[in-house]
Amino acid sequence: MDVVGLSWLTRLCKIAWSSGAVPVEWQTGVVVSIFKKGDVRVCSYYRWITLLSLPGKVYSKVLGRRVRSIVESQIEEEQCGFRPGSGTVDQLYTLARVMEGAWEFAQPIHMCFVDLEKAYDLVPRGTLWGTLQEYGVGGLLLRALQSLYQRSVSLVRIACSKPNLFPVKVGLRQGCPLSPVLFITFMDRISRRSRGVECVEFGGRRISSLLFADDVVLLASSSSDLQLLLGRFAADCQAAGMRISTSKSETMVLDRKRVACQLRVGREVLPQVEEFKYLVVLFTSEGRRDREIDRRNGSASSVLLTLSRSVVVKRELSQKAKLSIYWLIYIPILTYGHELWVMTERTRLRIQVAEMSYLRRVAGLSLRDRVRSSNIREGLGVELLLLRIKRSQLRWFGQSGCLLDASLGRCFGHVLLAGGPRVDQDTFERLLLQSGPGMPWGPAGGIGGGGWGEDGLELPSWDWDAAPATRTWISGGR
Repeated sequence: MDVVGLSWLTRLCKIAWSSGAVPVEWQTGVVVSIFKKGDVRVCSYYRWITLLSLPGKVYSKVLGRRVRSIVESQIEEEQCGFRPGSGTVDQLYTLARVMEGAWEFAQPIHMCFVDLEKAYDLVPRGTLWGTLQEYGVGGLLLRALQSLYQRSVSLVRIACSKPNLFPVKVGLRQGCPLSPVLFITFMDRISRRSRGVECVEFGGRRISSLLFADDVVLLASSSSDLQLLLGRFAADCQAAGMRISTSKSETMVLDRKRVACQLRVGREVLPQVEEFKYLVVLFTSEGRRDREIDRRNGSASSVLLTLSRSVVVKRELSQKAKLSIYWLIYIPILTYGHELWVMTERTRLRIQVAEMSYLRRVAGLSLRDRVRSSNIREGLGVELLLLRIKRSQLRWFGQSGCLLDASLGRCFGHVLLAGGPRVDQDTFERLLLQSGPGMPWGPAGGIGGGGWGEDGLELPSWDWDAAPATRTWISGGR
């Protein structure tokens, strides 16, 4: 946009702010369908998205920044969704560490994975405005927010036709930059009100829930405590106009003994499972990571099978294009959640096999050609994947110990259960694998040495380029 267009847009936003009203076009959403998979005749196989006015989205983004500056410090750290400096890895790492610590010290954990029905679309706007006022959002800012929803309408675009407009009186606007911060503020209020004494204790912290937007995990040390926690959460959701989907919500117990956990929401009994996919990562009732790594390899193999004939072996495509697909599609699917992995010999071998399955096809080679993997990578100019994974783990692990305003997941990176049994040699070796090579495990469960002060402000003095012995260790050599 040129200077003239920017000045006109700024003037328009100032008028909307001072008058407390916005154009009707800014409140109009165009709903279009995108086919996902399955039968094209079934509506449930389509994803519906809402297209909004671009000037209206610019105005919404400005308002969103102002709202976030007020509510961000008040939202509890259990919420990692739509927050700067937090992501799925933080929440996954928190849950993984809690489960690993509980399994190691024989402390049972009862979990309930809660699914909310159409969470975005069912937020009552009156309750939302009251919530924002509780968090300190009022005056002209609240009036500006309400102006975007005052005459909210939508239409469904089918082919090239434009049917009649219909009013939308409930829910947040899909595709609006303002909606994420409004939603996590709304969910934070529900989470606060449902909190009680039921929780699990880990590393001196008390945890009763983990939230990533509307993906909720409730945690307790017993089935009865979890039922009380779930009952309060369900009641607060209902009072706020939200509904729990009993068909998609499930329970899981982490215990060395098989323990039944029958939780109820109203008259419905939630199913108990042995494994659950939370934020696309598989968690099991035994706390093992190997099932998830196998699933990652299976997903990558399916992608490779799909792309093999149409992309990977196509001579019309250049190696650069094939490697772009390798980094943008294949590797993210293969390594999603790798920050949680313990790099055992089996894991390293499976990653290397998956890596070379793609690269050999790009190079036009097979195992029968008996060309070393290192030579293939060198010819393609591709770095060893295990090296990238370990560097990524060290980077995330180093940052997690050095942020004063760290999220909950980063706070649990270096702690063990207080008062637990003595760490044996096997556990010590596992902790070394989790932390990274050359970084000794300190007496409190954190990283010792490496330039870390007691205040945790300094990054570990880890020079990857000056560590050839570590690269040998990663590749399985001596």
